[in-house]
Amino acid sequence: MRLKLSALALCLPILFCLPASAQDKKAKSDGKKLYTVVDGYKVDANTMNGFRAWRAAACDRCHGANQEGLVGPPLTESMKTLSKEEFVKAIRDGRLEKGMQSFGNSEIVMKNIDNLYAYLKGRADGAITRAKVEEIK
Repeated sequence: MRLKLSALALCLPILFCLPASAQDKKAKSDGKKLYTVVDGYKVDANTMNGFRAWRAAACDRCHGANQEGLVGPPLTESMKTLSKEEFVKAIRDGRLEKGMQSFGNSEIVMKNIDNLYAYLKGRADGAITRAKVEEIK
């Protein structure tokens, strides 16, 4: 029994320190889908609202129209490792030392923060293959 307990003790820290991609997979396995995509560019209503928030905040000025990066980093890459908590903090508080403004006072962005996260994760995961999306009808 002692061996089993020590093996479990070794595994527990791993379970609580999952990288962002593992956290997102866990959320999906819990039945919580971040986004729904058909044909690579048709998305569910919430993800569409995330795209609208992206456009309204003019995020493409720094991150590029296809999230490929300009003065800001390519989100198609950074969203692969950024946890949701890190994402929310960066959007809400900004990263002034890196030139990222705060969007904490932007009602459309903060109201749609989960949807924006879903849209950008879909792009980074490769599920959303076009930067411009349409709502699933």
